[in-house]
Amino acid sequence: MKHLRLPAVLAAGTLVLTSCAGVGTKDDVGGGSGDSSAESTPSGALNIMGFSGEDEVAQSRIAAFKTAYPGVTVKNNKGDFDAQQFLTAVSSGNAPDVAYMARNLIGTYAAKGAIQPLDDCIKNNGIDTTQYREAALNEVKLSDKTYGIPEFYTVTTNLISGKALKSAGVPVTDIQTADWDKLEQTAKKLYKAKGGRPARLGFDPKMPDFFPLWAMANGAELVKQGGEPNLNDPKAVEALTYTLTLIQAQGGWSNFKTFRDTFDLFGEKNQFTADQLAAFPIENWYVNVLLDSRKNGLELQSTMFTDRQGQPISTIGGSAWVVPKGAKNFDAACKFAKTMTSVETWNKAAEARMQTVAKDKSFFTGLFTGNKTADDEIKAKYLKPTGDAGFDQAINNYYDVLDKSKSLNPSPAGAEIDAAWKNAVGKALAGTATPQAALDQAQTEAKAAFDKAPQG
Repeated sequence: MKHLRLPAVLAAGTLVLTSCAGVGTKDDVGGGSGDSSAESTPSGALNIMGFSGEDEVAQSRIAAFKTAYPGVTVKNNKGDFDAQQFLTAVSSGNAPDVAYMARNLIGTYAAKGAIQPLDDCIKNNGIDTTQYREAALNEVKLSDKTYGIPEFYTVTTNLISGKALKSAGVPVTDIQTADWDKLEQTAKKLYKAKGGRPARLGFDPKMPDFFPLWAMANGAELVKQGGEPNLNDPKAVEALTYTLTLIQAQGGWSNFKTFRDTFDLFGEKNQFTADQLAAFPIENWYVNVLLDSRKNGLELQSTMFTDRQGQPISTIGGSAWVVPKGAKNFDAACKFAKTMTSVETWNKAAEARMQTVAKDKSFFTGLFTGNKTADDEIKAKYLKPTGDAGFDQAINNYYDVLDKSKSLNPSPAGAEIDAAWKNAVGKALAGTATPQAALDQAQTEAKAAFDKAPQG
């Protein structure tokens, strides 16, 4: 089975501060370094960076662009986005024509002039921005300018091992994130230890990566409107403190992490089939990975991740197409971004995915994109009852939270804010700082980066 996975680009953000020198400022860029309109016919080479997609969903869309614009030679330097490589290429005058990067990095790169605003591209090529999900569009904007065209759209829900629940006599309704005290008790019931070390985790809060989700669930806004960091909001501190308590009840961070690192997340004998985990929140792409596990006895169940008032909630993830400063083929880059994210092209990708589904004698688990119109059409056409109630519930939960998900507000210091909270959560987990002290320091660092960043 071919699995739809997203590039791991978030860790690159820490390189931005030291690497942007010499790239230029936003004022150097203007509205676009080349002409592009709906009537123009691009030609020449199109150099792509950061796009490693080799599955049928990626390849069918690249093929759609090549068919539409045969005069363009597509050169894809496969591999996930690398900040150092990207910034070196831009500052040396050898920028790619189009790059694929995580949307949470776009504010930083836009503020420092490494990527170009695409408003002229959008207007002149008739790109209908109403087709994209509002939360995804929000992530690619800075100072009322648009710097990216959204691609995939990842959201989170709880996935659960039915076998683990049965063994502990726990109903699936107890896997919930509204009542934190009750969730802690449920995690303890599901937790197993052997020789004083974890043998099965009851509920993995997915720290450190899911800190923004827990903070949001507790009512904290880590980035304010306008991009100012708010990392030490009391509600964020409370969320971090709680997840540490949850982990401490399951062996403590050192034992917890060591055990979790043994999970074969992408294997047929993964943490669910090996009875190493009862439940955790995870993004929508993972349900496709689990298809192969059914032959190993996986009994999948699912509940919504909610805020403390019981309302479904999710942060979002995903990447976007951007045009770097100095791109030599702006017209082709603009049309490539438009084509790769259009309703028509996403439908072709869904057709390609269905061919794989038929070949593997499996079922469709959804194709979650930043294009709401495309998602709605694909869901109506291809999403059918699978015959597996657990998978049906999980897929429906992911679809149901799409319009309830929220992005962190964009910031000209987005990458630095991202690095600051990750470092803080790491310190709190390791016990080298209290949650309050760690997030206070993170706020100081992030605010300094925000104050220094070009504000447009």
